[in-house]
Amino acid sequence: MQLEAIVESTHDLAQGDERLRGRTIIFEVRVQRVHLEESILMSGEQNRVDPNRWRPLIMSFQNFYGLEPRALHESTLARISESLYRSPDVDRAREVLEKRSAA
Repeated sequence: MQLEAIVESTHDLAQGDERLRGRTIIFEVRVQRVHLEESILMSGEQNRVDPNRWRPLIMSFQNFYGLEPRALHESTLARISESLYRSPDVDRAREVLEKRSAA
């Protein structure tokens, strides 16, 4: 999985602390495009990652971890229509792609 993004803004962390001010910057980004390896997609789906196929490597406190081979608990988010929580950027991007493919 690869995400292409643009920087929307930056924020200095701990501006009120003289010793920490300017040492850590937070980047706010807007994802523009997502690239997915076909082997991690759900069968018959073009834009859905199959969580049972995707095995990301996660770094936590300077150690690397993988994911359990099975789900521990179902997410209630999975029962909600994606259109209710999806960012408007997704719909705008899909409209652009539809216009490009129609041209």
